Amino acid sequence: MRKVTPRALTDRPRVTVVIPCYNYGHFLAECLETVFADADQVDVDALIVDDASPDGSAEVARRIAAEDPRVTVIAHETNKRHIATYNEGLAAAEGEFVVLLSADDLLAKGSLARSAALLRAHPEVGLVYGFSRRFFDTPPPPRTGLRSWSIWDGPEWVARVTRTATNPIYTPEVMMRASTMRDLSGYDARLPHAADYHLWLRAGTRAAIGRVNGVDQAFYRVHGANMHTGEYSGDVLDVEQRHLTLRILFEEDGDRLPGAGRMRDDAYRALAREALILACRPYERGRPGAAEAEQLARLAELAGEIWPASEDSALRRTYERYAAGRGPVVPVPVTALRDRAVLHLGWRRWRHSGISPAVRSL
Repeated sequence: MRKVTPRALTDRPRVTVVIPCYNYGHFLAECLETVFADADQVDVDALIVDDASPDGSAEVARRIAAEDPRVTVIAHETNKRHIATYNEGLAAAEGEFVVLLSADDLLAKGSLARSAALLRAHPEVGLVYGFSRRFFDTPPPPRTGLRSWSIWDGPEWVARVTRTATNPIYTPEVMMRASTMRDLSGYDARLPHAADYHLWLRAGTRAAIGRVNGVDQAFYRVHGANMHTGEYSGDVLDVEQRHLTLRILFEEDGDRLPGAGRMRDDAYRALAREALILACRPYERGRPGAAEAEQLARLAELAGEIWPASEDSALRRTYERYAAGRGPVVPVPVTALRDRAVLHLGWRRWRHSGISPAVRSL
C-alpha cells in the first residue's frame, strides 16, 4: 500500500448514481439532494430503480424525474428482490464511473468529486471507497479534512481484507469504474447477504483499490428496515454467507491471486475464530435460553466445518465449558468493559486505515 497526495479534478467526468428503492420513497428527495450536491464538479445523473414498492415510491420517483432531466426511473411491475434490482440499475448506468446508493442513505458533500479525482489520476484503480458514517435520524456534521489517498495493489488488498474475514465497506461510499463493474457482471445472486463483500473482493482480483482518507464520504442510515439488520440478520447466517463468499472467491478467482492457498487458510482460520468468539460471548453475559443456545452450538459447529483445527483450540474448549454450565471465571462487568474497549479500538483503526483489525490465529 502507498499513500499519495490527492489531486484535484481537471475535467468533469460523468458519474451515474444508481438508487435502488423499496418503500423508501419518503427518503428520495433528501437522497437526491446529496447526489446532486457535486454537480458543480462532475456531470452526475441518477437512475432510480423501484422494486415494485407498495407504498407509492415509484410515483414519488416519477414526479422527481418529471422536474429534473438528470433523473430517470425504472419501475418494476413485480418485485425482483435486491440483487436483481442492483444489477439492472448498474447494467443501465451510462457514466464512466458508477455509485450504488440506497434510497435511505446519503452522500457527503464533495464525495463524488473526491472519488472521481482518484480514479481519474490512477487509471489502474477500479474501485474507490472511504469512510461512511452511521446515523439514525439526522446525519452528523461530516469530517472535511482530506488527508491522503491510499492505493493498494488489488491482490494485496484482498489479502489484507480476507485475513480478517470481515467486510470493511458499507456500500454508499464506493465508486467503481464502469468498465470494472461490467467485467465483474454485478452482484452474485448466490450470496444475498454477502454479495457486496464478494464484489469488492473480486474487484481486487482485477484492479487496484483506492481509498479517500480523512473525510466522510457517505452516511449510512441505521433503522429497523435496513436489509442487513432485518431479513438477513443473525450471526449464523452471517458466518455461513461469509464462508460461502470466501469459498466462491478462492474457487473461481483464486488463479488471479498469488499465494491464494495461504490466503484462503488465513481467511478460514479467522472466520472460525470469530464464530467461536460469537458462540462464547452470550455466556459471558448471562445464561442464554434454549433457542439461543442452539444457535450458539451451530456457530461452534460451523467453526469446525470452516477450520477443522479449531476443534482442538482453547476457544473451542472455552465454549464447551460454558455450554456445560461451567460459566465464565471473569465477572460480566469486566468482560463487558473489555468488549467495549476492543470494539472502540477496532473501530478507530478501521476508520483510519480502511481495513478491519486483524483477528489472531487459532
